[in-house]
Amino acid sequence: MRETRVNRWIVAAGLAAVTMLVACSTDNGKTALRGDAGVAVAGGSQLTGAGATFPNPIYSKWFADYAAKTGVEINYQSIGSGGGIRQLSEETVDFGASDAPMTDAELANAKGGPILQFPTVLGAVVVTYNLPSVPKPLRLTSAVLSDIFAGRVTKWNVPAITSLNPGVSLPALDILVVHRTDGSGTTFIFTSYLAATSPAWKAGPGAGKEVSWPTGLGGKGNEGVAGQVKQTPGSIGYIELAYAKQNNLPYAAIQNATGAFVQPTTASITAAAAAIADTLSTASDYRLSLVNGGSTEAYPISSMTWLLVYKNQPNATKGKQLTDFLRWSYETGYQAAASLDYAPLPEKLRQRLLDRISTINVGGA
Repeated sequence: MRETRVNRWIVAAGLAAVTMLVACSTDNGKTALRGDAGVAVAGGSQLTGAGATFPNPIYSKWFADYAAKTGVEINYQSIGSGGGIRQLSEETVDFGASDAPMTDAELANAKGGPILQFPTVLGAVVVTYNLPSVPKPLRLTSAVLSDIFAGRVTKWNVPAITSLNPGVSLPALDILVVHRTDGSGTTFIFTSYLAATSPAWKAGPGAGKEVSWPTGLGGKGNEGVAGQVKQTPGSIGYIELAYAKQNNLPYAAIQNATGAFVQPTTASITAAAAAIADTLSTASDYRLSLVNGGSTEAYPISSMTWLLVYKNQPNATKGKQLTDFLRWSYETGYQAAASLDYAPLPEKLRQRLLDRISTINVGGA
């Protein structure tokens, strides 16, 4: 009899646990994220976000540092810019992240009203490759890159590449293109650069978070492309600078608008955005492109990356946590950017964005 009572207690406890799990999974949806302030948050995370892999290294550090300082935990899923925009638009996360600003159509289709886009840091998309016999960085132009990623140039030792790299012995290897398979802001930045500089690329595939690639293998996220390139001799791909450094992958010097071949560094990324704060109007929505900037020192495949937040935050607790984090990122977090190969926004621009935070309506205020 005692054994029967114990077994019944175990079953009852198990059913209670299942009930709690179901309740928690329900709380992960829209109600828990943007509903009443009293709703409990599942999994211990007080804010949730999803989106771009491009800024994931710096965001991971920010979220860890901020949690240590304030106790506010931020659970971020690095799923690609397209996924971040979709999840925010469906109100299943507290904020999204994207390396491509939301389009007018995407903004109009978001369920929760107006969305504000906050640039956070500057980064670079690099062209990485696997050529162990080549000891120094290659020099590449947009015309050559367009032909490689379109499948028109298929060998490393063709004159179009060797003429840019005198004295470099390039192997007679096939070129294997690696590109993103997911909706990607990194893809948007890279293809925007090609479309802005190569008429052939602009005519097709063009620019976008997802394009119809004429050739190559796919990888998911910056991590997937970096992994494919690292293990495949002769391959070439495009990834964020931090991922290239983390994986000890080489990356090319790219010809910019002035004709100079520039490697991605904090200084050359900063140069791409040097004058931006002075040219912005007070009505700017910060949907800006930095590709192919006109400075001699500018790395031409540079970009901002954005956090996406609803202007109206009905949950007063979450709204305050989110706006407090945004303030911290502009006042303190930006100082960590250079250590992870990102460039901080110019000070004048950070000050303007701090002012913009006050336009977010928190709990009806």
